[in-house]
Amino acid sequence: MKKREKRSSIQIRYLKYTVCLLLSAMLLCGAGVSWVVQKNQETVMMDNYNTMCENLGAAMDLLFEKTDEATADCIVYDGVQKSLRKAAMSRTQRSALSRYFAFINLDDVAEYCYVDNKKNVYTRSYSKLTYHKFRESDMERFLQGSYATTTWFWTKDTLFGTGKDALFIGRYIRNMNYEHEPGMLFLKMDPVFFQNITGDSDLSEEGILMQIMDADGEVCFQNNDSDEARKPLILAKERILATEGNGMIISRGKIGHGMLCAYRQKESGMTVSVYVPDHVLHAGMGRIMTVMLLIFLFTMVLALILSVYFSRILSLPIQKISKKMAGFHGNDYTRMEELHTKTELDQIGHSYNEMLGNIEQLVAEVKSQEKELRTVEVNMLLNQMNPHFLYNTLDTIYMLARINKEETTMRMIQALSKYLRLSLSKGEEIVSVADELENVRNYMEIQQIRNADLFRYEIHCEVDADKERMLKLVLQPLVENAIKYGFDGQSAHYRIEITVRREEEELVLTSYNNGTPIAPDACEKINGLMQMSIAEMKESFKTKKNGYGLVNVLTRLRLAYEGRVSFYVIAKEDGTTFVIRIPRLVLDRV
Repeated sequence: MKKREKRSSIQIRYLKYTVCLLLSAMLLCGAGVSWVVQKNQETVMMDNYNTMCENLGAAMDLLFEKTDEATADCIVYDGVQKSLRKAAMSRTQRSALSRYFAFINLDDVAEYCYVDNKKNVYTRSYSKLTYHKFRESDMERFLQGSYATTTWFWTKDTLFGTGKDALFIGRYIRNMNYEHEPGMLFLKMDPVFFQNITGDSDLSEEGILMQIMDADGEVCFQNNDSDEARKPLILAKERILATEGNGMIISRGKIGHGMLCAYRQKESGMTVSVYVPDHVLHAGMGRIMTVMLLIFLFTMVLALILSVYFSRILSLPIQKISKKMAGFHGNDYTRMEELHTKTELDQIGHSYNEMLGNIEQLVAEVKSQEKELRTVEVNMLLNQMNPHFLYNTLDTIYMLARINKEETTMRMIQALSKYLRLSLSKGEEIVSVADELENVRNYMEIQQIRNADLFRYEIHCEVDADKERMLKLVLQPLVENAIKYGFDGQSAHYRIEITVRREEEELVLTSYNNGTPIAPDACEKINGLMQMSIAEMKESFKTKKNGYGLVNVLTRLRLAYEGRVSFYVIAKEDGTTFVIRIPRLVLDRV
Protein backbone atom coordinates (compact mmCIF):
# COMPACT_ATOMS: atom_id res chain seq x y z
CA MET A 1 0.00 0.00 0.00
CA LYS A 2 2.84 2.40 0.83
CA LYS A 3 4.59 1.69 -2.46
CA ARG A 4 1.43 2.57 -4.38
CA GLU A 5 1.14 5.86 -2.46
CA LYS A 6 4.76 6.69 -3.31
CA ARG A 7 4.24 5.98 -7.01
CA SER A 8 1.04 8.01 -6.99
CA SER A 9 2.81 10.95 -5.33
CA ILE A 10 5.58 10.95 -7.92
CA GLN A 11 3.07 10.68 -10.72
CA ILE A 12 0.99 13.60 -9.43
CA ARG A 13 4.04 15.76 -8.92
CA TYR A 14 5.30 14.93 -12.39
CA LEU A 15 1.85 15.76 -13.76
CA LYS A 16 1.87 19.15 -12.01
CA TYR A 17 5.30 19.99 -13.34
CA THR A 18 4.33 18.86 -16.82
CA VAL A 19 1.18 20.97 -16.78
CA CYS A 20 3.15 24.00 -15.58
CA LEU A 21 5.77 23.38 -18.24
CA LEU A 22 3.16 23.02 -20.96
CA LEU A 23 1.33 26.11 -19.80
CA SER A 24 4.55 28.11 -19.69
CA ALA A 25 5.58 26.83 -23.10
CA MET A 26 2.19 27.70 -24.58
CA LEU A 27 2.24 31.15 -23.04
CA LEU A 28 5.74 31.76 -24.36
CA CYS A 29 4.77 30.34 -27.72
CA GLY A 30 1.68 32.54 -27.79
CA ALA A 31 3.72 35.58 -26.87
CA GLY A 32 6.32 34.69 -29.48
CA VAL A 33 3.79 34.06 -32.24
CA SER A 34 1.95 37.25 -31.35
CA TRP A 35 5.19 39.17 -31.45
CA VAL A 36 6.17 37.67 -34.81
CA VAL A 37 2.73 38.29 -36.33
CA GLN A 38 2.70 41.82 -34.97
CA LYS A 39 6.20 42.54 -36.28
CA ASN A 40 5.38 41.06 -39.68
CA GLN A 41 2.24 43.15 -39.89
CA GLU A 42 4.20 46.20 -38.78
CA THR A 43 6.80 45.48 -41.45
CA VAL A 44 4.22 45.09 -44.22
CA MET A 45 2.29 48.19 -43.18
CA MET A 46 5.42 50.25 -42.71
CA ASP A 47 6.81 49.11 -46.06
CA ASN A 48 3.64 50.45 -47.66
CA TYR A 49 3.87 53.78 -45.87
CA ASN A 50 7.61 53.90 -46.47
CA THR A 51 6.94 53.52 -50.18
CA MET A 52 4.30 56.24 -49.93
CA CYS A 53 6.84 58.54 -48.26
CA GLU A 54 9.36 57.79 -51.03
CA ASN A 55 6.69 58.66 -53.61
CA LEU A 56 5.99 61.93 -51.80
CA GLY A 57 9.71 62.67 -51.84
CA ALA A 58 9.90 61.84 -55.54
CA ALA A 59 6.99 64.24 -56.14
CA MET A 60 8.90 66.94 -54.25
CA ASP A 61 12.00 66.26 -56.38
CA LEU A 62 9.94 66.61 -59.56
CA LEU A 63 8.31 69.78 -58.27
CA PHE A 64 11.69 71.30 -57.47
CA GLU A 65 12.94 70.40 -60.95
CA LYS A 66 9.85 72.07 -62.40
CA THR A 67 10.45 75.28 -60.42
CA ASP A 68 14.12 75.17 -61.41
CA GLU A 69 13.20 74.86 -65.08
CA ALA A 70 10.64 77.67 -64.79
CA THR A 71 13.16 80.07 -63.24
CA ALA A 72 15.78 78.96 -65.78
CA ASP A 73 13.34 79.88 -68.58
CA CYS A 74 13.06 83.33 -67.00
CA ILE A 75 16.85 83.74 -67.14
CA VAL A 76 17.09 83.02 -70.86
CA TYR A 77 14.07 85.18 -71.73
CA ASP A 78 15.22 88.02 -73.99
CA GLY A 79 13.42 90.72 -72.01
CA VAL A 80 15.04 89.58 -68.77
CA GLN A 81 18.48 89.59 -70.37
CA LYS A 82 17.90 93.13 -71.72
CA SER A 83 16.92 94.34 -68.24
CA LEU A 84 20.38 93.42 -66.97
CA ARG A 85 22.31 95.42 -69.56
CA LYS A 86 23.61 98.93 -68.96
CA ALA A 87 21.14 100.49 -71.37
CA ALA A 88 17.83 101.34 -69.73
CA MET A 89 14.63 99.72 -71.05
CA SER A 90 11.68 101.75 -72.23
CA ARG A 91 8.53 101.95 -70.18
CA THR A 92 6.73 99.74 -72.67
CA GLN A 93 9.45 97.09 -72.44
CA ARG A 94 9.32 97.14 -68.63
CA SER A 95 5.53 96.79 -68.70
CA ALA A 96 5.79 93.85 -71.09
CA LEU A 97 8.39 92.22 -68.87
CA SER A 98 6.10 92.61 -65.82
CA ARG A 99 3.30 90.83 -67.71
CA TYR A 100 5.70 88.07 -68.81
CA PHE A 101 6.20 86.81 -65.26
CA ALA A 102 2.44 86.38 -64.86
CA PHE A 103 2.51 83.66 -67.54
CA ILE A 104 5.60 81.63 -66.60
CA ASN A 105 5.26 77.87 -66.84
CA LEU A 106 4.55 77.23 -63.15
CA ASP A 107 1.22 76.71 -61.38
CA ASP A 108 0.08 78.15 -58.05
CA VAL A 109 2.17 81.35 -58.20
CA ALA A 110 0.34 83.81 -55.94
CA GLU A 111 2.67 86.80 -56.37
CA TYR A 112 5.95 87.53 -58.13
CA CYS A 113 8.67 90.13 -57.90
CA TYR A 114 11.64 90.64 -60.21
CA VAL A 115 14.27 93.27 -59.37
CA ASP A 116 16.85 94.07 -62.05
CA ASN A 117 20.33 95.45 -61.42
CA LYS A 118 19.13 99.03 -61.93
CA LYS A 119 16.67 98.96 -58.99
CA ASN A 120 13.61 98.50 -61.21
CA VAL A 121 10.86 96.34 -59.70
CA TYR A 122 8.62 94.17 -61.90
CA THR A 123 5.47 92.80 -60.34
CA ARG A 124 1.72 92.60 -60.92
CA SER A 125 0.06 95.74 -62.20
CA TYR A 126 -1.98 96.28 -59.07
CA SER A 127 1.01 95.91 -56.76
CA LYS A 128 2.51 99.02 -55.22
CA LEU A 129 5.80 97.34 -54.38
CA THR A 130 8.78 99.69 -54.64
CA TYR A 131 12.50 99.09 -54.50
CA HIS A 132 12.60 100.74 -51.09
CA LYS A 133 9.99 98.29 -49.75
CA PHE A 134 11.89 95.45 -51.37
CA ARG A 135 15.07 96.41 -49.51
CA GLU A 136 13.12 96.70 -46.26
CA SER A 137 11.78 93.16 -46.69
CA ASP A 138 15.40 91.86 -46.61
CA MET A 139 14.45 88.97 -48.90
CA GLU A 140 17.86 89.05 -50.56
CA ARG A 141 19.42 87.35 -47.54
CA PHE A 142 17.82 84.07 -48.54
CA LEU A 143 19.86 84.05 -51.76
CA GLN A 144 23.20 84.59 -50.04
CA GLY A 145 25.70 81.85 -50.87
CA SER A 146 23.96 80.79 -54.09
CA TYR A 147 25.37 81.93 -57.42
CA ALA A 148 22.36 81.32 -59.63
CA THR A 149 20.58 78.31 -58.16
CA THR A 150 16.91 77.98 -57.34
CA THR A 151 16.21 78.41 -53.63
CA TRP A 152 13.08 77.45 -51.67
CA PHE A 153 12.51 79.16 -48.35
CA TRP A 154 9.63 79.44 -45.89
CA THR A 155 9.31 82.82 -44.21
CA LYS A 156 6.91 85.56 -43.17
CA ASP A 157 5.66 87.60 -46.12
CA THR A 158 7.29 90.99 -45.59
CA LEU A 159 7.64 91.52 -49.34
CA PHE A 160 3.99 91.74 -50.38
CA GLY A 161 2.77 92.89 -46.98
CA THR A 162 0.45 90.03 -45.93
CA GLY A 163 2.56 89.18 -42.87
CA LYS A 164 1.65 85.49 -43.19
CA ASP A 165 4.10 82.59 -43.53
CA ALA A 166 4.47 81.44 -47.11
CA LEU A 167 6.75 79.48 -49.42
CA PHE A 168 8.98 81.63 -51.64
CA ILE A 169 11.09 80.53 -54.59
CA GLY A 170 14.05 82.79 -55.26
CA ARG A 171 16.94 82.92 -57.71
CA TYR A 172 19.67 85.29 -58.86
CA ILE A 173 19.20 86.31 -62.52
CA ARG A 174 22.49 86.90 -64.34
CA ASN A 175 23.32 88.20 -67.81
CA MET A 176 24.64 85.31 -69.89
CA ASN A 177 26.84 87.44 -72.16
CA TYR A 178 28.19 90.24 -69.99
CA GLU A 179 29.50 90.57 -66.48
CA HIS A 180 26.91 92.69 -64.64
CA GLU A 181 25.34 92.78 -61.23
CA PRO A 182 22.60 90.11 -61.06
CA GLY A 183 18.89 90.67 -60.75
CA MET A 184 16.67 88.79 -58.31
CA LEU A 185 13.46 86.85 -58.89
CA PHE A 186 11.05 85.93 -56.09
CA LEU A 187 7.89 83.85 -56.50
CA LYS A 188 5.39 83.62 -53.67
CA MET A 189 3.56 80.28 -53.89
CA ASP A 190 -0.09 79.67 -53.07
CA PRO A 191 -0.74 77.28 -50.10
CA VAL A 192 -2.28 74.75 -52.53
CA PHE A 193 1.21 74.42 -54.04
CA PHE A 194 1.97 71.65 -51.53
CA GLN A 195 -0.95 69.59 -52.82
CA ASN A 196 1.25 68.85 -55.82
CA ILE A 197 3.30 66.80 -53.33
CA THR A 198 0.69 65.38 -50.95
CA GLY A 199 -2.10 64.84 -53.48
CA ASP A 200 -5.79 64.94 -52.58
CA SER A 201 -5.77 61.99 -50.14
CA ASP A 202 -6.76 62.83 -46.57
CA LEU A 203 -4.92 60.38 -44.34
CA SER A 204 -5.74 62.26 -41.14
CA GLU A 205 -9.03 60.36 -40.77
CA GLU A 206 -6.99 57.16 -40.33
CA GLY A 207 -4.76 58.88 -37.77
CA ILE A 208 -1.80 59.13 -40.17
CA LEU A 209 0.02 62.45 -39.82
CA MET A 210 1.85 64.11 -42.68
CA GLN A 211 3.92 67.27 -42.58
CA ILE A 212 6.39 69.24 -44.69
CA MET A 213 9.07 71.31 -42.99
CA ASP A 214 12.01 73.40 -44.13
CA ALA A 215 15.68 72.95 -43.21
CA ASP A 216 15.24 75.06 -40.06
CA GLY A 217 12.34 72.97 -38.77
CA GLU A 218 9.59 75.45 -39.69
CA VAL A 219 6.40 73.55 -40.55
CA CYS A 220 5.15 74.52 -44.01
CA PHE A 221 2.28 72.05 -44.23
CA GLN A 222 0.56 69.49 -41.99
CA ASN A 223 -2.63 67.53 -42.56
CA ASN A 224 -3.74 67.63 -38.92
CA ASP A 225 -3.27 70.49 -36.48
CA SER A 226 -5.34 69.10 -33.61
CA ASP A 227 -4.04 68.96 -30.03
CA GLU A 228 -3.85 65.16 -30.26
CA ALA A 229 -1.53 65.39 -33.26
CA ARG A 230 0.73 68.07 -31.77
CA LYS A 231 2.91 65.79 -29.60
CA PRO A 232 3.83 63.17 -32.27
CA LEU A 233 4.46 65.95 -34.80
CA ILE A 234 6.83 67.67 -32.37
CA LEU A 235 8.66 64.36 -31.76
CA ALA A 236 8.89 63.82 -35.52
CA LYS A 237 10.27 67.32 -35.98
CA GLU A 238 12.98 66.77 -33.34
CA ARG A 239 13.99 63.44 -34.87
CA ILE A 240 14.18 64.92 -38.39
CA LEU A 241 16.29 67.90 -37.29
CA ALA A 242 18.70 65.51 -35.54
CA THR A 243 19.13 63.41 -38.71
CA GLU A 244 21.53 64.42 -41.47
CA GLY A 245 21.58 63.44 -45.12
CA ASN A 246 19.25 63.58 -48.11
CA GLY A 247 16.72 61.22 -49.63
CA MET A 248 15.09 58.71 -47.26
CA ILE A 249 16.76 59.92 -44.07
CA ILE A 250 14.40 57.99 -41.76
CA SER A 251 12.88 54.65 -42.64
CA ARG A 252 10.65 52.85 -40.14
CA GLY A 253 11.92 54.98 -37.25
CA LYS A 254 10.27 54.34 -33.89
CA ILE A 255 9.13 57.48 -32.05
CA GLY A 256 6.52 57.77 -29.32
CA HIS A 257 3.62 55.44 -30.07
CA GLY A 258 4.18 55.11 -33.78
CA MET A 259 6.57 54.82 -36.71
CA LEU A 260 8.15 57.64 -38.73
CA CYS A 261 9.34 57.89 -42.33
CA ALA A 262 10.97 61.03 -43.71
CA TYR A 263 12.38 62.13 -47.08
CA ARG A 264 14.62 65.20 -47.43
CA GLN A 265 14.80 66.96 -50.79
CA LYS A 266 18.47 67.65 -51.49
CA GLU A 267 18.39 71.08 -53.19
CA SER A 268 15.65 72.76 -51.16
CA GLY A 269 16.32 71.09 -47.80
CA MET A 270 12.55 70.54 -47.44
CA THR A 271 11.51 67.34 -45.65
CA VAL A 272 8.23 65.47 -46.08
CA SER A 273 7.41 63.04 -43.28
CA VAL A 274 4.71 60.47 -42.55
CA TYR A 275 3.88 59.41 -38.98
CA VAL A 276 1.86 56.20 -38.59
CA PRO A 277 0.41 55.52 -35.09
CA ASP A 278 0.72 52.05 -33.59
CA HIS A 279 -3.05 51.46 -33.70
CA VAL A 280 -2.92 51.79 -37.49
CA LEU A 281 0.05 49.42 -37.76
CA HIS A 282 -1.60 46.85 -35.49
CA ALA A 283 -5.08 46.99 -36.98
CA GLY A 284 -6.52 43.47 -37.20
CA MET A 285 -4.43 42.01 -34.37
CA GLY A 286 -7.56 41.53 -32.22
CA ARG A 287 -9.04 38.91 -34.55
CA ILE A 288 -5.72 37.12 -34.83
CA MET A 289 -5.34 36.98 -31.03
CA THR A 290 -8.87 35.55 -30.62
CA VAL A 291 -8.15 32.72 -33.04
CA MET A 292 -4.83 32.00 -31.33
CA LEU A 293 -6.50 31.89 -27.90
CA LEU A 294 -9.04 29.30 -29.07
CA ILE A 295 -6.26 27.18 -30.56
CA PHE A 296 -4.23 27.36 -27.35
CA LEU A 297 -7.23 26.40 -25.19
CA PHE A 298 -7.88 23.32 -27.32
CA THR A 299 -4.20 22.42 -27.24
CA MET A 300 -4.11 22.82 -23.46
CA VAL A 301 -6.99 20.41 -22.91
CA LEU A 302 -5.38 17.86 -25.22
CA ALA A 303 -2.03 18.32 -23.48
CA LEU A 304 -3.61 17.67 -20.06
CA ILE A 305 -5.08 14.38 -21.25
CA LEU A 306 -1.79 13.26 -22.79
CA SER A 307 0.16 14.38 -19.71
CA VAL A 308 -1.91 12.11 -17.47
CA TYR A 309 -1.24 9.19 -19.78
CA PHE A 310 2.50 9.74 -20.15
CA SER A 311 3.04 10.53 -16.47
CA ARG A 312 1.96 6.99 -15.63
CA ILE A 313 4.46 5.54 -18.09
CA LEU A 314 7.36 7.75 -16.99
CA SER A 315 6.94 7.53 -13.21
CA LEU A 316 9.23 4.53 -12.76
CA PRO A 317 12.27 5.94 -14.64
CA ILE A 318 11.87 9.24 -12.82
CA GLN A 319 11.94 7.44 -9.48
CA LYS A 320 15.09 5.65 -10.56
CA ILE A 321 16.82 8.90 -11.51
CA SER A 322 15.65 10.61 -8.32
CA LYS A 323 16.94 7.79 -6.14
CA LYS A 324 20.33 7.83 -7.83
CA MET A 325 20.67 11.60 -7.53
CA ALA A 326 19.54 11.64 -3.90
CA GLY A 327 22.14 8.99 -3.07
CA PHE A 328 25.04 11.00 -4.50
CA HIS A 329 27.11 12.63 -1.72
CA GLY A 330 30.16 13.68 -3.70
CA ASN A 331 32.32 10.61 -3.05
CA ASP A 332 30.91 7.82 -5.18
CA TYR A 333 31.12 8.52 -8.90
CA THR A 334 29.62 5.20 -9.98
CA ARG A 335 27.48 5.69 -13.08
CA MET A 336 23.84 4.68 -13.16
CA GLU A 337 22.56 2.21 -15.72
CA GLU A 338 21.49 3.73 -19.00
CA LEU A 339 17.72 4.12 -19.39
CA HIS A 340 15.91 2.84 -22.47
CA THR A 341 12.50 4.48 -22.39
CA LYS A 342 12.90 6.05 -25.86
CA THR A 343 12.06 9.42 -24.31
CA GLU A 344 13.97 12.45 -23.08
CA LEU A 345 14.56 10.57 -19.83
CA ASP A 346 17.21 8.54 -21.63
CA GLN A 347 19.09 11.76 -22.34
CA ILE A 348 18.63 12.89 -18.72
CA GLY A 349 20.19 9.67 -17.47
CA HIS A 350 23.01 9.94 -19.99
CA SER A 351 23.59 13.61 -19.07
CA TYR A 352 23.68 12.67 -15.39
CA ASN A 353 26.41 10.13 -16.09
CA GLU A 354 28.34 12.73 -18.10
CA MET A 355 27.91 15.20 -15.24
CA LEU A 356 29.40 12.68 -12.81
CA GLY A 357 32.37 12.25 -15.12
CA ASN A 358 32.84 16.02 -15.41
CA ILE A 359 32.59 16.47 -11.63
CA GLU A 360 35.15 13.73 -11.08
CA GLN A 361 37.51 15.38 -13.58
CA LEU A 362 37.00 18.84 -12.05
CA VAL A 363 37.66 17.52 -8.55
CA ALA A 364 40.89 15.95 -9.78
CA GLU A 365 41.92 19.24 -11.42
CA VAL A 366 41.11 21.20 -8.26
CA LYS A 367 43.22 18.83 -6.18
CA SER A 368 46.07 19.14 -8.68
CA GLN A 369 45.85 22.94 -8.62
CA GLU A 370 45.77 22.98 -4.82
CA LYS A 371 48.93 20.88 -4.83
CA GLU A 372 50.58 23.31 -7.24
CA LEU A 373 49.50 26.28 -5.12
CA ARG A 374 51.03 24.71 -2.03
CA THR A 375 54.25 24.18 -3.96
CA VAL A 376 54.18 27.81 -5.08
CA GLU A 377 53.57 28.96 -1.50
CA VAL A 378 56.54 26.93 -0.28
CA ASN A 379 58.72 28.39 -3.03
CA MET A 380 57.57 31.89 -2.13
CA LEU A 381 58.48 31.28 1.50
CA LEU A 382 61.90 30.04 0.44
CA ASN A 383 62.37 33.10 -1.77
CA GLN A 384 61.53 35.35 1.16
CA MET A 385 64.49 34.05 3.14
CA ASN A 386 67.07 36.74 3.80
CA PRO A 387 69.46 36.75 0.79
CA HIS A 388 72.07 39.03 2.40
CA PHE A 389 74.66 36.26 2.52
CA LEU A 390 74.42 35.90 -1.28
CA TYR A 391 74.80 39.66 -1.83
CA ASN A 392 77.81 39.74 0.55
CA THR A 393 79.44 36.87 -1.32
CA LEU A 394 78.96 38.62 -4.65
CA ASP A 395 80.34 41.85 -3.17
CA THR A 396 83.43 39.94 -2.00
CA ILE A 397 83.97 38.42 -5.45
CA TYR A 398 83.44 41.86 -7.00
CA MET A 399 86.13 43.38 -4.77
CA LEU A 400 88.59 40.58 -5.63
CA ALA A 401 87.93 41.13 -9.33
CA ARG A 402 88.40 44.84 -8.86
CA ILE A 403 91.74 44.29 -7.09
CA ASN A 404 92.83 42.04 -9.96
CA LYS A 405 91.46 44.59 -12.46
CA GLU A 406 89.25 42.03 -14.17
CA GLU A 407 86.78 44.41 -15.83
CA THR A 408 84.70 41.72 -17.53
CA THR A 409 84.23 39.80 -14.28
CA MET A 410 83.29 43.02 -12.49
CA ARG A 411 80.63 43.85 -15.10
CA MET A 412 79.16 40.36 -14.94
CA ILE A 413 79.05 40.26 -11.12
CA GLN A 414 77.50 43.72 -10.96
CA ALA A 415 74.82 42.77 -13.51
CA LEU A 416 74.21 39.44 -11.73
CA SER A 417 73.85 41.17 -8.35
CA LYS A 418 71.28 43.61 -9.74
CA TYR A 419 69.49 40.78 -11.54
CA LEU A 420 69.19 38.70 -8.35
CA ARG A 421 68.11 41.68 -6.27
CA LEU A 422 65.34 42.61 -8.71
CA SER A 423 64.33 38.97 -9.22
CA LEU A 424 63.81 38.46 -5.48
CA SER A 425 62.12 41.89 -5.06
CA LYS A 426 61.50 41.22 -1.34
CA GLY A 427 59.10 38.37 -2.17
CA GLU A 428 56.70 40.58 -4.13
CA GLU A 429 55.23 39.22 -7.35
CA ILE A 430 54.03 42.59 -8.69
CA VAL A 431 56.81 45.10 -9.45
CA SER A 432 57.12 48.35 -11.36
CA VAL A 433 57.71 48.30 -15.10
CA ALA A 434 60.98 50.11 -14.40
CA ASP A 435 62.20 47.23 -12.21
CA GLU A 436 61.14 44.64 -14.78
CA LEU A 437 62.97 46.48 -17.57
CA GLU A 438 66.06 46.92 -15.37
CA ASN A 439 65.92 43.20 -14.59
CA VAL A 440 65.83 42.14 -18.24
CA ARG A 441 68.53 44.72 -19.06
CA ASN A 442 70.86 43.12 -16.46
CA TYR A 443 70.10 39.68 -17.89
CA MET A 444 71.00 40.84 -21.40
CA GLU A 445 74.21 42.44 -20.09
CA ILE A 446 75.20 39.07 -18.60
CA GLN A 447 74.39 37.29 -21.87
CA GLN A 448 76.35 39.85 -23.90
CA ILE A 449 79.44 39.18 -21.76
CA ARG A 450 78.92 35.44 -21.89
CA ASN A 451 78.37 35.35 -25.67
CA ALA A 452 81.09 37.86 -26.59
CA ASP A 453 78.75 40.59 -27.78
CA LEU A 454 76.76 38.23 -29.97
CA PHE A 455 73.90 40.74 -30.10
CA ARG A 456 72.91 44.27 -29.20
CA TYR A 457 69.66 45.29 -27.55
CA GLU A 458 67.26 48.24 -27.38
CA ILE A 459 64.57 48.98 -24.79
CA HIS A 460 61.71 51.37 -25.60
CA CYS A 461 59.29 52.33 -22.84
CA GLU A 462 56.34 54.56 -23.78
CA VAL A 463 54.65 54.55 -20.34
CA ASP A 464 55.42 55.93 -16.88
CA ALA A 465 57.64 53.03 -15.86
CA ASP A 466 57.76 54.02 -12.18
CA LYS A 467 53.97 54.08 -11.77
CA GLU A 468 52.90 51.21 -14.04
CA ARG A 469 52.99 47.81 -12.31
CA MET A 470 53.21 44.29 -13.70
CA LEU A 471 54.07 40.69 -12.85
CA LYS A 472 57.82 40.22 -12.48
CA LEU A 473 60.13 37.95 -14.52
CA VAL A 474 57.94 38.04 -17.65
CA LEU A 475 60.36 39.45 -20.24
CA GLN A 476 63.51 37.53 -19.24
CA PRO A 477 62.26 34.10 -20.49
CA LEU A 478 61.36 35.69 -23.84
CA VAL A 479 64.89 37.09 -24.21
CA GLU A 480 66.36 33.76 -23.13
CA ASN A 481 64.28 32.00 -25.78
CA ALA A 482 65.53 34.42 -28.46
CA ILE A 483 69.20 33.89 -27.54
CA LYS A 484 68.86 30.13 -27.22
CA TYR A 485 66.88 29.38 -30.39
CA GLY A 486 67.15 32.47 -32.60
CA PHE A 487 70.86 33.30 -32.59
CA ASP A 488 73.01 30.64 -34.24
CA GLY A 489 76.21 32.72 -34.17
CA GLN A 490 76.38 33.08 -37.96
CA SER A 491 75.69 36.82 -37.96
CA ALA A 492 77.24 39.84 -36.28
CA HIS A 493 74.08 41.94 -36.50
CA TYR A 494 71.70 40.21 -34.11
CA ARG A 495 69.55 42.48 -32.01
CA ILE A 496 66.75 42.31 -29.46
CA GLU A 497 64.12 45.03 -29.11
CA ILE A 498 61.97 45.27 -25.97
CA THR A 499 58.97 47.61 -26.20
CA VAL A 500 56.40 48.59 -23.57
CA ARG A 501 53.43 50.70 -24.63
CA ARG A 502 49.87 51.40 -23.55
CA GLU A 503 46.72 50.66 -25.56
CA GLU A 504 43.64 51.94 -23.69
CA GLU A 505 43.60 50.00 -20.39
CA GLU A 506 46.20 47.40 -21.42
CA LEU A 507 49.97 47.19 -21.28
CA VAL A 508 51.45 45.72 -24.46
CA LEU A 509 54.87 44.06 -24.01
CA THR A 510 56.75 42.98 -27.14
CA SER A 511 60.06 41.17 -27.56
CA TYR A 512 61.45 41.18 -31.09
CA ASN A 513 64.63 39.48 -32.33
CA ASN A 514 65.99 39.37 -35.87
CA GLY A 515 67.43 35.90 -35.53
CA THR A 516 66.23 32.71 -37.18
CA PRO A 517 62.38 32.90 -37.36
CA ILE A 518 60.48 30.43 -35.22
CA ALA A 519 59.34 27.29 -37.01
CA PRO A 520 55.69 27.34 -38.23
CA ASP A 521 54.69 24.27 -36.17
CA ALA A 522 56.24 25.74 -33.01
CA CYS A 523 54.52 29.08 -33.71
CA GLU A 524 51.16 27.36 -34.12
CA LYS A 525 51.69 25.31 -30.95
CA ILE A 526 52.59 28.37 -28.84
CA ASN A 527 49.66 30.40 -30.19
CA GLY A 528 47.33 27.55 -29.26
CA LEU A 529 48.32 27.67 -25.57
CA MET A 530 45.75 30.39 -24.76
CA GLN A 531 42.93 27.99 -25.71
CA MET A 532 44.20 25.30 -23.29
CA SER A 533 43.70 24.86 -19.58
CA ILE A 534 46.76 25.22 -17.36
CA ALA A 535 46.99 21.45 -16.98
CA GLU A 536 46.82 20.95 -20.76
CA MET A 537 49.55 23.56 -21.30
CA LYS A 538 51.90 21.70 -19.02
CA GLU A 539 51.12 18.42 -20.77
CA SER A 540 51.98 19.98 -24.16
CA PHE A 541 55.53 20.78 -22.93
CA LYS A 542 56.33 17.99 -20.48
CA THR A 543 60.10 18.50 -20.44
CA LYS A 544 62.10 21.56 -19.45
CA LYS A 545 64.09 21.33 -22.66
CA ASN A 546 61.69 23.10 -25.04
CA GLY A 547 58.96 25.61 -24.24
CA TYR A 548 59.00 25.16 -20.47
CA GLY A 549 59.94 28.79 -19.80
CA LEU A 550 57.13 30.10 -22.02
CA VAL A 551 54.57 27.81 -20.35
CA ASN A 552 55.82 28.96 -16.95
CA VAL A 553 55.40 32.63 -17.93
CA LEU A 554 51.94 32.08 -19.38
CA THR A 555 50.82 30.06 -16.34
CA ARG A 556 51.95 32.81 -13.95
CA LEU A 557 50.28 35.47 -16.11
CA ARG A 558 46.95 33.63 -16.24
CA LEU A 559 46.96 33.03 -12.49
CA ALA A 560 48.04 36.58 -11.63
CA TYR A 561 45.60 38.35 -13.99
CA GLU A 562 42.76 35.80 -13.66
CA GLY A 563 42.78 34.91 -17.34
CA ARG A 564 42.65 38.52 -18.60
CA VAL A 565 45.83 38.13 -20.61
CA SER A 566 46.76 37.65 -24.27
CA PHE A 567 49.96 35.87 -25.40
CA TYR A 568 50.94 35.15 -28.99
CA VAL A 569 53.94 34.98 -31.32
CA ILE A 570 54.35 36.48 -34.80
CA ALA A 571 56.85 34.90 -37.19
CA LYS A 572 58.17 36.88 -40.16
CA GLU A 573 61.09 36.53 -42.56
CA ASP A 574 63.14 39.11 -40.65
CA GLY A 575 62.63 37.63 -37.19
CA THR A 576 60.21 36.70 -34.42
CA THR A 577 58.02 38.86 -32.17
CA PHE A 578 56.45 37.76 -28.88
CA VAL A 579 53.47 39.87 -27.74
CA ILE A 580 51.93 39.96 -24.24
CA ARG A 581 48.84 42.02 -23.37
CA ILE A 582 47.96 42.47 -19.69
CA PRO A 583 45.61 44.78 -17.76
CA ARG A 584 47.15 48.02 -16.50
CA LEU A 585 48.05 48.25 -12.81
CA VAL A 586 48.92 51.81 -11.81
CA LEU A 587 50.75 52.57 -8.56
CA ASP A 588 48.00 54.76 -7.08
CA ARG A 589 45.47 52.02 -7.83
CA VAL A 590 47.43 49.24 -6.14
